[in-house]
Amino acid sequence: MSALPPKLSTTISRYLESRRGDIVRATETLIRVASENPPGNQYRECAAAIRAVLDDVGLRPDVVAAGADDGAPCIMASIGSSSPTFYLHGHYDVVPAQDREQFELRLLNDRLFGRGSADMKGGLAAVLFAMVALRDSGVTLRGRVQLVIVPDEETAGGRGTSALVRRGLIDRNAVGMITAEPTSGVVWNASRGAISLRTAVRGRPVHVGLQFAGRNAFEGLLEIADELTAMKRKVERHVTAYAIRPAAARNSILMIGGELSGGTNFNVVPGRASFTIDRRLNPEEDFEVAQRALLDLFERARRRGIAVDVETIQTGRASSTSHSSALSTALGRSVRDVTKRAPRFEMCPGMLETRYYAALGIRALAYGPGLLRVAHGPKEFVAVRRLVECARVYALTAARMLR
Repeated sequence: MSALPPKLSTTISRYLESRRGDIVRATETLIRVASENPPGNQYRECAAAIRAVLDDVGLRPDVVAAGADDGAPCIMASIGSSSPTFYLHGHYDVVPAQDREQFELRLLNDRLFGRGSADMKGGLAAVLFAMVALRDSGVTLRGRVQLVIVPDEETAGGRGTSALVRRGLIDRNAVGMITAEPTSGVVWNASRGAISLRTAVRGRPVHVGLQFAGRNAFEGLLEIADELTAMKRKVERHVTAYAIRPAAARNSILMIGGELSGGTNFNVVPGRASFTIDRRLNPEEDFEVAQRALLDLFERARRRGIAVDVETIQTGRASSTSHSSALSTALGRSVRDVTKRAPRFEMCPGMLETRYYAALGIRALAYGPGLLRVAHGPKEFVAVRRLVECARVYALTAARMLR
């Protein structure tokens, strides 16, 4: 990683300031498409909007149906030569809105409000214009910058990044990856793994007066929940060595009952009772050991006569990239150049698509313009100033990695 030309940062900064209005318009264009996931609404429409923005700035989009059908397209574009590759990554699906007005944009005091503004359509605009700035700045890249925009991130990436990896469309020899998640100004260099399950206990429904002839699914659920609660107490003693604030966030997670359902009426023995389990693993934990512990718990319940079915909602392994790696150094220098402050490196409290790249041996980090505290909320917004700043950071980091 050689030093950048002294004037490159200034050139990129001035260029992106001149395109501020275009960055805002691109963000607005993408937010207006209600690409909610679940269930995966308007994926084709959002992909078409992304292609239109790419066409407008002179980047040739490559649309890839990475999944089993073309209803969830991935979009890729690149600048530079064939190798090595540096990835800028993002997703175009958003969590469902609290109301439809979230797809009607408002710009107020430099804040752009709307569903997906922070997570992460603002980030998509920033990575896209970072590539345009690099292309138009005259810098010589020894490799290529590859843009990857995917669906399904909010539901574990089955038709997005996971499918791209399965098809061999991610270069294992890449020098790094940055995704534009809403990191609130820090760099996420690690993320938790996840084992998310839905359990359903089967009973036999009968009138309450004949409950002796039925089988109460809820009572079976409670028995399983008691054992899970004991497991929770042990699991949540695990503390990560990675930086994350506040201190309580360092503990591993086993959440019981994010979703609950069951029964049909107050006077009928419940024939079904269901709840979810969300196990979030710190990077130091063993995924296979944690998964086996959960599955063994359900197997013991079956041996006791409880009829329980288990559905896997999502799984994902924890991942990490050293804060002293070449990628971390390049990103840290770029953030400092742009913001005049060295960034903190922390673990993401959730799961990131960096895990797919890390599994291939590619160093991967998250850094984006949004705030985590407003992402997914009813008043989601992104600061326009941060869109421009992050575009500068991405461009400078890519240039550093490909010099």
